[in-house]
Amino acid sequence: MSDALAALEAQVRDDLHKIAHPNMPWLQPKSAPDGTAALDVLIVGAGQGGVTAAFGLLRSQVTNILVVDKSAEGREGPWLTYARMPTLRSPKHFTGPDLDIPTLTYQSWHEAMFGRDHWQALDRIPRGHWADYLLWFRRVTGVPVRNGCEVLDIAPAANGLLAATVQSAGGIETIHARKIVLATGQEGMGDWMIPEQLQHLPSSLCVNASADIDFEALRGKTVAVIGAGASAFDNAATALEAGAEVHLLCRRAEIQIVQPYHWLTFRGLLRHFSELNDAWRWRFMRRLMDLREGFPQPTWDRCARHAGFHLHENAPVQSAQKIGNQVTLQTPQGTFTADFVICGTGIDMDFAGRRELQSCAGNIAIWSDRYQPPDTEFSPRLGRFPYLGDDYALMERVPGTTPWIADIHLFAIASTMSFGPSGSSINAMTTAIPKLVHGLTRGLFRADIERYWTAFEAYDVPQVTIARATEAAAKS
Repeated sequence: MSDALAALEAQVRDDLHKIAHPNMPWLQPKSAPDGTAALDVLIVGAGQGGVTAAFGLLRSQVTNILVVDKSAEGREGPWLTYARMPTLRSPKHFTGPDLDIPTLTYQSWHEAMFGRDHWQALDRIPRGHWADYLLWFRRVTGVPVRNGCEVLDIAPAANGLLAATVQSAGGIETIHARKIVLATGQEGMGDWMIPEQLQHLPSSLCVNASADIDFEALRGKTVAVIGAGASAFDNAATALEAGAEVHLLCRRAEIQIVQPYHWLTFRGLLRHFSELNDAWRWRFMRRLMDLREGFPQPTWDRCARHAGFHLHENAPVQSAQKIGNQVTLQTPQGTFTADFVICGTGIDMDFAGRRELQSCAGNIAIWSDRYQPPDTEFSPRLGRFPYLGDDYALMERVPGTTPWIADIHLFAIASTMSFGPSGSSINAMTTAIPKLVHGLTRGLFRADIERYWTAFEAYDVPQVTIARATEAAAKS
């Protein structure tokens, strides 16, 4: 460890010590059915959302927690797996996991690692450096993480607890917790989407953008990329760099060059969007989802520098046919034949497809259950998003059927409809995580209110010793 990084870590510890008030323990673990102490909070997912939520809980003296992730250490989230951009798309000055503590910002870590001049010359954050920063962040803040640990099922248990069935190298076990946070990023309540017209194609010819793709095997071949968002362009660029010819098919008349998330990055919206009525939330999110996430100039340049890059606008896929070892795609702009197809068409909601939710998937309320927009704003896709409580909790479609899901809190991209960009967005963390932590601690406190009242009534610790003179001594 460099002297600069050691000095930064010492400053972090000093800063956290200075702002630790109030630091009195306030939770008592509940007993699980097997006699062990249940966790107060189990967090599923050790990516940026999960570790930041855990840090927020630790600062609130909720210390009986655990974060689990099915990936190996360092492979959490997309950064070293299916993220295919050289750098983060957001500007380097955006803060997030630090929760407004300067010494925990990425900038502080970067300057300790590479120097202040290197930071000043930096354009955007390399995604590998961001992954390294997140590992450092969780270590220096003391977030407890178990890697290689996959949650298979969540079900109700005795004593108001949740039971998570977890599989790891050591076998299958049950972890009991009072609350569970699903910080599972992009796939949180569904999966990557392949358009209906291509779903019949084999995975040897057509995959989604998060798949493990052997790009070197595409050298000299023709690749069709469906979609024109940032992820689609990242995959197109990676294929081009591997030596493929790429046709990018955009369904819009023109590709989107505006990044709507930049406009959304102000405290008022990030902090209070969830407090708007359903009509306003729907209106904003429908506009955002229709626009999709834009891409920065370097992303376009990365594709455009290749002679083998071909952009086709107003070219939605109308049909697809497997002919031999190739795929023929029919669009309004003509027919395209490709050796391989990559779908960068985003995420769709599919609760039933999430095996950890198999006990409650059918009773999770969605937006179409609670709000019917005007015909001009209708969107089946938005209607499939979960309709969340003000603490990020799942809500019941039929009240009383699965009341225990109120203790499952969703902090992922599927939170977007209810909370705006928060569960998978770096720039929203400094407002979204405190809101999530507030909801979790509120629920834990209210559940134990009778115990707190009894303890308050019994509290009799004096803080002053008064020497009272006896009556006889007073008369003498």
